[in-house]
Amino acid sequence: MPPGGDGPRAADGAGRQSAGAAGPQSAGAAGPQSAGAAGPQSAGAAVPARARPAPPPRRPRPLAALGSGCRLAARRVLLLVLLVSLALSARSLATIARSPGIAPFVDRGVDGIDAAMDRALAREATPERIEALLRERLAEAERNWLAIRAIEGVAAERAIVLPPGLTADLAAARDEDSGLLASAGGCLACAYDPAECTLSAQLLCQAPMLATPLGDIAGLAKEGFAYSTGGEVDEINLALSLVGLGATALVVATGGSSVTVKLGAGLARLARRMGLVSPALARIASAALRGGVDWARLPSVRGADDLGRVLRPERFAPLVAITSDLGRTRRAIGTTGALHLLRHVDDAADARRIANAAEAMGPKTVGRMEVLGKSRFLRATVRISNLALQLFAGLIGLLLSLASLIGSGLSSLAMRGLRRAARG
Repeated sequence: MPPGGDGPRAADGAGRQSAGAAGPQSAGAAGPQSAGAAGPQSAGAAVPARARPAPPPRRPRPLAALGSGCRLAARRVLLLVLLVSLALSARSLATIARSPGIAPFVDRGVDGIDAAMDRALAREATPERIEALLRERLAEAERNWLAIRAIEGVAAERAIVLPPGLTADLAAARDEDSGLLASAGGCLACAYDPAECTLSAQLLCQAPMLATPLGDIAGLAKEGFAYSTGGEVDEINLALSLVGLGATALVVATGGSSVTVKLGAGLARLARRMGLVSPALARIASAALRGGVDWARLPSVRGADDLGRVLRPERFAPLVAITSDLGRTRRAIGTTGALHLLRHVDDAADARRIANAAEAMGPKTVGRMEVLGKSRFLRATVRISNLALQLFAGLIGLLLSLASLIGSGLSSLAMRGLRRAARG
């Protein structure tokens, strides 16, 4: 075979083999690798990266806007409540500052006292307490039948049946103390010495002296004689006698009725001689006597009408107020009931509240005092004043508003923190 005939075929076959073996491999191995390895690297080095596309704008949500508006309105309402509370508190405090003697409690009216006493009695007037009080009174050496009858009246009013043994003891004690000889002897002793008087019918032996100036004159004469002879002067008796005789001049400056002042002064003078005046009331009378009498001008007094020139009404004002209320109490429940209640009077407020209760409840007053005791009895005669209620309401509103504002602020801070944590 000629060499020329094999050459082209061999060249053509070898060319195809090389093209089929090397061409595709080089193209598949070198071309794409170089393109994939070199192309992107060169592009990343030369061309800056594209910025992250901005998120699409949020669509407005009506409920979220409504919630935000409600929260804003709530804050403004709380702020308004806070300002109103501050204004009420400031107004109440200003009123108290202008009136230093103002009290958080005021006296009840007649209907209020009666209703409050009934509520207190419903809690306290139990069969056990009624029996204990009656046995305590029966065990006293000098039985106070005014108090015993008053407690029995409360038991009957509350439909409380007393034990048979207690009923028998009461009947025996009543027979023992109400005999004719015992009453006559007690009355004579009371007429001779009021310290021997008991709160019963024997007190009538001293009653005629209470409503006349004779008792006041006798008191002044007795203490004047004691002073001139170097004896002990009873300042309380002397002060009450001066109030009784000078009532007309004293009530001009202090207000009230001279008749009730005279009745109260006579009642207090008898209570003093019976040992029924409290130490606090005795101190008030002594202070009035020491600071309320112009002793230098006293020798010029020739009668009751001249007392007005030597007495200082402003110093006697507390004692005159007490004696006036004692006179009211005596008019409402009688002499014996007023004397029984007088031992509970320590100041002008006690006398006024007891007199208010006596005018509201009449003969039932003594029974209420015996069963309830002084503290509960006096609490039933007063109520919280409107000014105190305004002050309390303002303070409570202020505290609630502050708590709500603080809670709202903390809630807002917490929600903002949660949103930041969710985005981050």
